[in-house]
Parts: sequence; structure tokens; C-alpha cells
Amino acid sequence: MAQPLAAGHASAGGASEPAPRSRTGRRVAGLAVLIGAVAVLTVASVALGARAMDLGQVWAGLTDPASDAYPVVTELRLPRTALGLAAGSALGLAGALMQAMTRNPLADPGLLGVNTGAAAAVVTAAYFLGFSSFTQTIGFAFAGAAIASVACYLIAGAATATPARLALAGAAVTAAGYAYVSAIQLMDAASLETMRFWSVGSLVNAHTAPILPVVVLIGAASAVGILLARPLNALALGDATATGLGVDPRVLRVAGIAAITVLAGTATAVCGPIVFVGLVVPHVVRAFTGPDQNWVLPYSMLTGAAFLLLTDVIGRIAARPAEVQVGIVCAVVGGPFFIYLVSRRKVARL
Repeated sequence: MAQPLAAGHASAGGASEPAPRSRTGRRVAGLAVLIGAVAVLTVASVALGARAMDLGQVWAGLTDPASDAYPVVTELRLPRTALGLAAGSALGLAGALMQAMTRNPLADPGLLGVNTGAAAAVVTAAYFLGFSSFTQTIGFAFAGAAIASVACYLIAGAATATPARLALAGAAVTAAGYAYVSAIQLMDAASLETMRFWSVGSLVNAHTAPILPVVVLIGAASAVGILLARPLNALALGDATATGLGVDPRVLRVAGIAAITVLAGTATAVCGPIVFVGLVVPHVVRAFTGPDQNWVLPYSMLTGAAFLLLTDVIGRIAARPAEVQVGIVCAVVGGPFFIYLVSRRKVARL
């Protein structure tokens, strides 16, 4: 079976597809360009903001604690940039993993109920415990995201979870979670106010967020996600073929859901639900790299980080001296772009 397939590939696609070395060289070059773009956007995120500064003031803010710019640059913009890099890479990678695992190009981390679980935990903390500050709700939001993901997997049938069953279970968990959130908000104005502030999606509270634990959690989950690239390539051929190639689909889905939960749950807990990053980024990436997860996953991490930093910078300078939160900018930029992607006749395949 393998020989005819290989022969067909060579005869039919040899003339139109680039040679493997050329394709690999293009991907490596693209990766280098993407790394450079992330570096430029990192500098821009530190240098640009709602308060206009020249380069001399920015440098003084980085090096001179006595400078008036020091609190803005070092204590506000640097943590915000670090959080944007971590959250963007986490959401991009989580979206790519979700789409590959479910073989659904419209899947995003919210399909596992991550956003709904976090939202339910936030309103629970506000209504039953009286928590309202950002730092008080972070832990609850992460726990809620994790519980929702586990519930989704168990409802889908831990031993027999398929892409279709995961999608249906995610829809059920999302519907139940939003019904609970709406009920609490109707009963309690404080919960409504807490939820309204959290649900916008923002990096503005980065200076009070536990940046180091966030980076460690996302880094560990990212390492696990990247290691799943080869098994996910096998899973793309179907569960039966993957099993024949030595990949256990059940173990792969457990590892994938765990990685997605930590990645998306951590980002959502700290930043709120930021939409379209996990949905749009993998589509953009696959249009350049093709469906090989060995390239899709690292590209999605870098592209997600670049996209979130870019939209955050746009939000900071678009309405000076006020700000537009990054969740709103992501929706404004990502919505039309995603409509364009799905309306094309040829969409990059999974």
C-alpha cells in the first residue's frame, strides 16, 4: 500500500511541488524571518505605548531607576511584553494542537470549554467568596479551565474519545457553563462587574500577574506540545493507521488535552479570553508550511506571540492617551481575516 502511494506522489506531484530540500530551506528561512519579527515587535512593545516617549527616554527607563520613565518602561511595559509573548505563543500552539487533534480546521482551545470553565470559576469566586481583584481570580480561572477540559474529555468517553465526540462534549460543557455564568450574573451585580472586566481580554494587569510561574507553566506545556508533532502527523492519517504506526490515539489525546489545558488555561486565567489567536494563527501558518506538524507547531508559537504583541501595540497607540484592550483589537483584526481565510476556495488542509 505504501509503495503505490509513494509512486503516485513522485509521478503526479514531482513536477509541481518543490523539492524536499527546497521546501525545507524555505521553511527554515521563514522561521528565521519570524524570529526576527518577534524580536522587532518585542522592542516595539517596550518602546511604544499610550504615553509617547523618544528612544532616549525609553533607554533611561530601562537603565536609570531615578528616571521618570523607569516605572513605565521597566515596571509596566516589560512585564506586559513578557506576558504578551508567553500568552500569544501559548494560544497559537494550543490552537494548532486542537485543530490537529480533532482534525477540525474550525477548532480552537475554547472547544474544550477552557474559556467557559475559567469564566464560571471567576463568577463563582466573585459571588460565593467575594473575590473581585485580578490576583484573587487568577487561580480560580485556571482551575475552572482545567476542570472544564477534564469534564469535556470524560463526557466524550475517556477510552473512546473521537474528534466528533470531543467537539460535541465541548459544545455541551460550553452551553452548561455559560448558562451558569449568566444565572450568577443576573443575581449579583458584583459578579457581573468582575466578569465584565475579566472577559474583555487584556495584558494591562501584567505588572500584578505572577509572570515567572506563568512562563514556567507555558514553557513546560509547550515542550510537551512540540514533542507531539510526530504522533499528530500519524493521527492525521486516521486512528487505525496511527495505531498501525505505533501511536496510541487515546494516550496521544490525553497528552494533547493536558498540554492544551495548561497552555490555554494559563493564558486565559491571566489575560482573560482572547479570541481568534488560536483559531486564525494555525490557518496562516499551514498556508506557508503545509500540514507537517513538525513545522506547524513551532511556527504557530512564534506567530501567536507576534500577533498578540502586534495587536497590543496597536491598541496602545490607536487611541492615545487611552488604550483599546488587546482582546478587542484581536477580534477586530482577526474576525475579517478569518472570514477571508474560510471564504477562499483553497484552504490549507490539515
